[in-house]
Formats: sequence, C-alpha cells, structure tokens
Amino acid sequence: MHDLPIVDPHQHLWDFERQHYAWLMERPLPPNAAGDCTPIAKPYGLDDYLADTAGWNVVRTVHIDAGADAAHALSETRWLQEIADQRGMPQGIVAYAALNDPDLDRLLAAHTESPNVRGIRQIINWHTDPAKTYTPRDLLADDAWRRGFARLRAHDLSFDLQIYPSQMPAAARLAADHADTQLILNHAGMPTDRDQAGLQAWRDGMALLAAQPNISVKISGLAMIDRGWTVDSIRPFVLTTIDLFGPERSMFASNFPVDKLYGGFGEHFAAYHAITADFTETERRQLFGETAAAVYRLGPL
Repeated sequence: MHDLPIVDPHQHLWDFERQHYAWLMERPLPPNAAGDCTPIAKPYGLDDYLADTAGWNVVRTVHIDAGADAAHALSETRWLQEIADQRGMPQGIVAYAALNDPDLDRLLAAHTESPNVRGIRQIINWHTDPAKTYTPRDLLADDAWRRGFARLRAHDLSFDLQIYPSQMPAAARLAADHADTQLILNHAGMPTDRDQAGLQAWRDGMALLAAQPNISVKISGLAMIDRGWTVDSIRPFVLTTIDLFGPERSMFASNFPVDKLYGGFGEHFAAYHAITADFTETERRQLFGETAAAVYRLGPL
C-alpha cells in the first residue's frame, strides 16, 4: 500500500447494455493489437475499477474513450457523466470523435454539454503490419482530419494522441502548427518495433514530441507490447520518457482494465514506484498525480 495521491489519467469502463463495443462483444472476438482480450470481454463498472485499485490512494481519474461504436460516442459520454454526478468519479472524460467527420462541430458541442469532458481521443495508430495497425491509412496525412483537429481549440478540448513511432515526426509538426491545443501522448508512444531501428525511431520520435511544449505523455500500456514485462524490461522506456518530457509533463496511468491482461493494478504501480524510488518527493507527486490533474484541468490536489 502506498499513500501517495494517484490521479489515474487513463482508465476505461464499459456497459454492455448502454453501449455496444464491437471489440469486446463480437464472438469470436476480433483480432486486437493489444492481445487476447477474452479475460476483459465482460462489463466493467466503477465498482470493478475500485476493487482493482483497492489499497492504492486513487483520488481522481480520467476516463478515456473505451472503443464504443462511433454511433454510441455521445451515449458513452452522457453515461459517464451520470456516473460522475452520482459517484464523484471519473472527474475527467476524454470522449470519442472522428476528426474527419463532416458533422464534427455538432458532436464536439454535444460532448462539451457534459461538464467533465476535457478532451477527445480518436485512436490513429497506423502501421504497415496489418497485425499492428488500428487504421487502414495514416490519418495524420489526411487533410480533412487535420482540419477537424484545428476545431478542437474552439471547443476548449485537448487531444489524446495514440500513435506509433513512425508517426511521431508528423505528430510533432501537427503540435507545432496548433501550439494552443494540448496533446497527451498515450502509452509512452507505443514502442512496438523492438529491433534496433525500431527502438531508435521511438527515441528520435519521442525527442521530437518532447520538443513541443504543448505535448505531455502518459506512461502506461507498455505491457501491451512487452507482455512478459518485468520492472527491468520497462525501466528504460519509463526513464527515457521522463528524461525527455520531465516530471511536469509525464504521468503514470493504469490503462485499466486493458493492462489487467498483463498484471494487477498494484503490480504496475509498484513497478512505477520502484523505477522512481530515487526521484524527489516533488517529482514523484508530479508523476503520480499532480501532472495529470494539471493537464486534464482537474484542479489542484
């Protein structure tokens, strides 16, 4: 048990009655770059999350779009706001919108009617390997998508950026072109290619992203790539990320229940504690809570 306040900036809930999640509800389950999702292919509510985090001082959370069908994006947001109104959590909501949707402004305005909405995520991981890609083409190169991204600022919304290292140079240019929009890189940049060239592309791309002051990063999801992970195997990725972005722009996140496929909440967070054992108290408070509270505009801890 650790009493350091935790703001978990990347968690998911799903209700199989209110929304439809094809990636969890189709039988057989469709292939998933995160691995075999059978153990989590069942409803997961706030009480389940609280049970998984028992013994840890989780004081606030940010719910990230959980892959509900696009037609249910607004339903998911309203459902989460109902839970927050009743239970006080999640304090932040990052909703889904396709930024190349011609009706985007209407959807963004509807999302922001829910007061806990802070941003938008649309997963745009693109990879030449069909087993790794989430999208059929690289949306960062799509003019309509980029025009949609430019609309976020008008609605005071951040963007959760989930990409692969090969997309990082284009993402850094996007951030530079929209310096007044906050971006949050998901899952430490997802270093999926572990050969020498792939790891160098991750390091180089992370440096490009870190050079943009409007990009922060969530350290999570490493187990989706390194499924037999150990503290030592993830340590270089955690420390390189923090070295590049600094504790004031880095935050630990659970990615629960997806990361539950590869270990309990306590296993993941004990690893983060061990890796940062020699950090200052101020730095650890930033990494485990204060940075997330600031980036997602949740108020001071």
